[in-house]
Amino acid sequence: MNASSTYGLSTQARNLQWLLTDLVEEVPGVNSVAVVSSDGLLLLSSDPVAPDTPAAPAPPSRPTGPRGASADLATIVSGLGSLTTGAAALMDGGSVKQTMVAMDHGSVFVMAISDGSLLGVHATPDCDMSVVAYHMALFVGRAGHVLTPEVRSELRQSMENTP
Repeated sequence: MNASSTYGLSTQARNLQWLLTDLVEEVPGVNSVAVVSSDGLLLLSSDPVAPDTPAAPAPPSRPTGPRGASADLATIVSGLGSLTTGAAALMDGGSVKQTMVAMDHGSVFVMAISDGSLLGVHATPDCDMSVVAYHMALFVGRAGHVLTPEVRSELRQSMENTP
């Protein structure tokens, strides 16, 4: 979802998109961001491809999805969320608040949103992890009360209608 696909959305949905765009543009090292519903569907994406602009072809080794890299990130976020929730249950650890995976060439952060949705961030390897986590927590704090069932449904529908 991007600026050109926000027309016709409710104020709450547009505000969430603005918060997501702000997270990507204002936090150094953030490559992409995705909000995934509790059932694993992509609700919001920082994918910069406009609906009327042809997407750049994906490298042959990368899977393609309905939203390119954002679909990949959404899949990873959903999987990590499920895995860590299961691990926490086995260890009697309570609910999972945040997951971070540090790799040679990047990092993935996953943070729970109050409604069961997940916020996922893909960042560069040299990002300041504490700054990324802080801004994710700000997003979660601001977005948690706005992600009502109606807004989730609206966002899901808008993602399905975006090529």
